[in-house]
Amino acid sequence: MGVSGSGKSTVGRLLAQRLAVPFLEGDDVHPAANRAKMAAGHPLDDEDRKPWLLSLTNWIRGAIDDGLGGVVACSTLKHEYRDEFRRAGAGVWFLYLALDQATADQRVACRVDHFMPARLVASQYADLEPLRPDEPGLTVDAAADPQAIVDETVRTMPEIG
Repeated sequence: MGVSGSGKSTVGRLLAQRLAVPFLEGDDVHPAANRAKMAAGHPLDDEDRKPWLLSLTNWIRGAIDDGLGGVVACSTLKHEYRDEFRRAGAGVWFLYLALDQATADQRVACRVDHFMPARLVASQYADLEPLRPDEPGLTVDAAADPQAIVDETVRTMPEIG
């Protein structure tokens, strides 16, 4: 979890490979209307996010029910979204890629062929509720090397299943 530019896709893919579990890129699940809204420079609201969150929750539930587990790369900016994911089943655990806004702005501005414009990064920080101490997961510095983040995550995460 984290804002755009925090490295969710890169770290998520590496982590899924390390754990030998399926990977879901949350951006791929956004309805076309959400992508168009963001591409036009308008931030999503909770109503926009509902179908996206439902799709992600269903994928998580399926991964748990199949006994495989999985890694999902998605912003999961608010505590209530994470609550929804936790209700999908036991073992849901979060990796929060914490990043300062200036670095996120720079990273997103350098992207090519992505629907999320850099001017929306501030809206993500406005919505961001960092991982709470009572939530299952780990907060790491997203400016660190992605492989080092994966190594720390694997050392820290609980055995699931």
